[in-house]
Amino acid sequence: MNQNQMAENQPPSLSLRIVPVTPFEQNCSLLICKHSMEAVAIDPGGDLEKIDRALQQTGASLSKVLLTHGHIDHCGQARVYADRHRVALIGPHEDDGFWIDQLPEQGRRFGLQALKAFKPDRWLQQGDELGFGQQRMRVHHTPGHTPGHVVFHLPAVGLAIVGDVLFDGSIGRTDFPRGNHSDLIASIQRELWPMGNDTRFVPGHGPMSSFGEQRATNPYVSDRALA
Repeated sequence: MNQNQMAENQPPSLSLRIVPVTPFEQNCSLLICKHSMEAVAIDPGGDLEKIDRALQQTGASLSKVLLTHGHIDHCGQARVYADRHRVALIGPHEDDGFWIDQLPEQGRRFGLQALKAFKPDRWLQQGDELGFGQQRMRVHHTPGHTPGHVVFHLPAVGLAIVGDVLFDGSIGRTDFPRGNHSDLIASIQRELWPMGNDTRFVPGHGPMSSFGEQRATNPYVSDRALA
């Protein structure tokens, strides 16, 4: 997906803009309630000026920052961004706290600007519900890529923000500390597939897809592969 691209098939009540950030081309998602013009930023890991330019183009005001997990490309500058806009930083699940604590070392390792560890204003749990404007989203705890990974599901508009759990044609890596392949597969089957085949998702990297398309074609988690 090209930089700052509006997602296709926008629902009537919600606007979605995807902004690739950091050298890892990580998808930061801006979700805007068209009724209230309130926005949330999910995984603003870096390139904050780029994210702000996209936000300004929408005319919306930021109401909160959300995190799917604690890897540097997703959360490295999330606290800075939340503080800049004076909004709450929410998520991920507390089991990813050890990753966030390592941000200074991760930054040095990848030659990025100095990063600070932080604690979110609120950790998330399975079944939590969040809102912005007239939009409502459900939180699903999806360990495997990291132990504290969460997914955000907006059932009314058939959309999920899945971080690095699932990609178009692939799945998240599980060779990082406390990653677990079996847990990841179980998370996809237990938490994502029941959202329905028509649900479209934004992955942490790469293009959008639908759960139905992945169940039909993904070589790792298609129905045929898992039969």
